Amino acid sequence: MRGARGWLIAAAASILIAAVAYVAQPHQDSPEHSSGSDAANGTSALLLFAQAMGHPADKVEGNFRPPDSNGMMFVFSPTSAYTSDEAGRAYSFVQSGGVLVYASEHGDPELDRVFSVNRTGFLEGAGNEVAGPVADGVNRVAGGDVVEPLLVRDPAQVPFLRTQASSVVGYLQRIQSGMVVVLADPLVLCNGYLDKQDNGRLLSDLFGLARTGAPVAVDEYHHGLTFSDFTPQAWLTTPWGAALLWLLVAVFIGLLLRGRAFGPLIERPAETPRSDAEWSAAVGQLLRRSSARAVTLGMLATATERAVAARTGLPLQPRERFWNALWVRAPELAADLADAESSLQRSSDNESQLLTAAQRLHHIAHPVAEERGRSSR
Repeated sequence: MRGARGWLIAAAASILIAAVAYVAQPHQDSPEHSSGSDAANGTSALLLFAQAMGHPADKVEGNFRPPDSNGMMFVFSPTSAYTSDEAGRAYSFVQSGGVLVYASEHGDPELDRVFSVNRTGFLEGAGNEVAGPVADGVNRVAGGDVVEPLLVRDPAQVPFLRTQASSVVGYLQRIQSGMVVVLADPLVLCNGYLDKQDNGRLLSDLFGLARTGAPVAVDEYHHGLTFSDFTPQAWLTTPWGAALLWLLVAVFIGLLLRGRAFGPLIERPAETPRSDAEWSAAVGQLLRRSSARAVTLGMLATATERAVAARTGLPLQPRERFWNALWVRAPELAADLADAESSLQRSSDNESQLLTAAQRLHHIAHPVAEERGRSSR
């Protein structure tokens, strides 16, 4: 009962921690810039803006499926990483004529790889960002206070948005029939910023990159749980996952300090010692059941030759040299061994003859032991 009570307390503490983590979440905030959020850093107004301009607007949910060719898709700060296959599908969408607006503060590894997006790795003050001549009618846009600038290494990457220090925070690149627009500051397209300076005009210019009436979609699939999120590494990066990990560590250390067992003790069954005779009998039964006469004959001959080699001081290998030396050093022993092995081969079909041949080989291999046995009788 005491152990069950401890597990109930641990379960209750886990539920309490999860509830506190859920309540403590800033529900009026959308750091991933979700199109389902009306917060200042959400992007729900983007879908309404698209519909007002005659574009069918929808969300990519359930499974990752980009819009049809010549459509337009927005990707805002993925919280679930793209797989290589999903990034490849996004690249194919652009190649076939689609327009992808990829806006993320820190980027996604796979999307950065397929679209050759390079980032500086350090933050820089932004605030008001200066637009280039590529964005028609856009002079300045309002964004976040700090931003991680982009590195432009490809001549096809045309910057259109810079910080006050001239660092690139937005560029567009044509890829075959389509185009990708990369933004290092997604806030310039969020709800609370569209009415500031020329942000609304910038969004209108982006919609102008797609054909009239083209479908517009916002990727919400990578703002929720995907199959790649069910890995231990992904769980530990969340606040509730880290809290559960600390709870498990605390329970483990508590039980360890109290000297409590983590389960019932299972005694190891005692091993019954077996004699050499039992092992020999077991091997003999195994060979007999498998009708392994050839194996038995080979084992007997090899064991006898090994014993003779040890007694005479001759190397067993190579075998031909062993026999030549044995005929020179102990011709009588060599003759007995050769005759015994020949009789062993001739008696392979008769068990009684096989036993007689085996006894003869044993006498050759251990003559002293047999003489001692006879004298003791």
